[in-house]
Amino acid sequence: MWVFTETGFVSAVRKNDRPDVYTVRSRDRKSLEPLASFAKAEIVETPYGDYPLRAFVEPAVFTEWLAGQASNIEYDNFKSRVTKTRGYDFVDALHDVWVAMLKVAEKKR
Repeated sequence: MWVFTETGFVSAVRKNDRPDVYTVRSRDRKSLEPLASFAKAEIVETPYGDYPLRAFVEPAVFTEWLAGQASNIEYDNFKSRVTKTRGYDFVDALHDVWVAMLKVAEKKR
């Protein structure tokens, strides 16, 4: 699962070698810190992985954190909010994702 929040981007999966936890990965520490802090989980560096940072989080804790993210939406434009929380470079990457997802947009009839 890819998750974009006002504090960053994480990818959550359940790995075969650790089936009891979610392996939550990120490409930058700032994206993973809010979840790691909430879960009281260590951020592990994995420099040779697709995502260089990981935290191992109990599924219920991840679900609680994710619900909290959804419950705290107080903005009317996501990219504008993220400009304030993560800056222009991060929002520039978000724009690239937004444009890429146009490929699957419903066609107008």
